[in-house]
Amino acid sequence: MSQKIVFMGTPEFSVPTLESLINSNHKVLTVYSQPASKANRGQKIFPSSVENFAKTHSLNLRTPDNLDNKEYNYLKKLKPDIVVVVAYGKIIPKRFLNLAKFGFINVHASLLPKWRGAAPIQRAIMNLDNQTGISIMKIVEELDSGPVMHQDKIQINEKIDSLTLSKVLSKLGANSILNALNKIEKGAARFLEQNHEEATYAKKILKSEGKINWNQTAKKILAKINGLNPNPGAWFEYRNERYKVWKAEIVTKSGNAGKIIDDQITIACKEQSIKIIEIQKEGKSRQLISKFLLGNKIKQGETIN
Repeated sequence: MSQKIVFMGTPEFSVPTLESLINSNHKVLTVYSQPASKANRGQKIFPSSVENFAKTHSLNLRTPDNLDNKEYNYLKKLKPDIVVVVAYGKIIPKRFLNLAKFGFINVHASLLPKWRGAAPIQRAIMNLDNQTGISIMKIVEELDSGPVMHQDKIQINEKIDSLTLSKVLSKLGANSILNALNKIEKGAARFLEQNHEEATYAKKILKSEGKINWNQTAKKILAKINGLNPNPGAWFEYRNERYKVWKAEIVTKSGNAGKIIDDQITIACKEQSIKIIEIQKEGKSRQLISKFLLGNKIKQGETIN
């Protein structure tokens, strides 16, 4: 059977789920996304990934600044069976949650109750977790605290970055949502309460968190580099200029924390060292370290911040 669905999502992570819905037998009544935003130095207006997808596929699109009375009345008239939410970017007001026959269902990128909140993918990597996944849950008033009906688990390691993990998890969510919707429609879904005492929170990533502290272990620093790739990025300062580290690896060499210990910009940490593979000087393009060193002088034996 076909269900009437409203979709709410904003970033690229949301797109695979929306695509799976429009390619199914369900009917997507309308798509909600955050309004286009200004980005980069030129302050150009950039629509969200979901907005671009919706326009390409001629879907009914709404991008309100707020979920106000106008949107409440609009959704009420639509009488959706289910509202599917994937990284929409705003808290759904409590009074909206009863507008759909089967409620609001969220695809969240963590194994709830761990990493509720805005940045679960980045926090899982930065925390050196060896496992993460997606949770399909019912939205309630409190952030990411609703009952869970399904989880998919995957293993992660020190080589994976946020961009790669995001792609993997978005596909997992897209594959699971149709099965979840069918179970809900048939009355076969079982929603289990989370253990709220075990909840942890993935607060929004701040740009200031990107600064590398070389007094940490190499393992922890690599987790920051990978967790903050691509945005906002992990960085260090050398002679009052900022350098973003895109890719690195751990090596067993040792030295005083922050000291450059070879001519390939291997930097000593509290334990072991970080060998940089890709780097970007402020205002320049990202480069492999071999090309970067052809035109830049960062000398062995110096200490960086």
